[in-house]
Amino acid sequence: QVQLVESGGGLVQPGGSLRLSCAASGFNFVYYAIGWFRQAPGKEREGVSCISSSDGSTNYADSVKGRFTISRDNSKNTVFLQMNTLRPEDTAVYYCAATLDDFITTYHPVCGGNEYDYWGQGTQVTVSS
Repeated sequence: QVQLVESGGGLVQPGGSLRLSCAASGFNFVYYAIGWFRQAPGKEREGVSCISSSDGSTNYADSVKGRFTISRDNSKNTVFLQMNTLRPEDTAVYYCAATLDDFITTYHPVCGGNEYDYWGQGTQVTVSS
């Protein structure tokens, strides 16, 4: 069956780093664009970053530009989100999602949201001292 499994979340101090992973199975990963989203308590879900399937183009929310880096390894059916210089406001549940819409990196709001076919269960990221 189709699965997207996030991992790598946890508790980190401000200024620290985490690397999230999104492992996919049950579908042809190489043809899917992948997005990372997050949702903090009491807030709406927001797009964080996404990466296309065709040419690896990427997009980032303004709030994470220069701090987060998305990448994919098609040989491992995995997408990564390297998060550096973390801030308390980065605290949220982080989700990855997959879509066949390869224009996702051009959408506004960043990385769209309703275009995704599959979603993971999320991983908690807490930035606190």
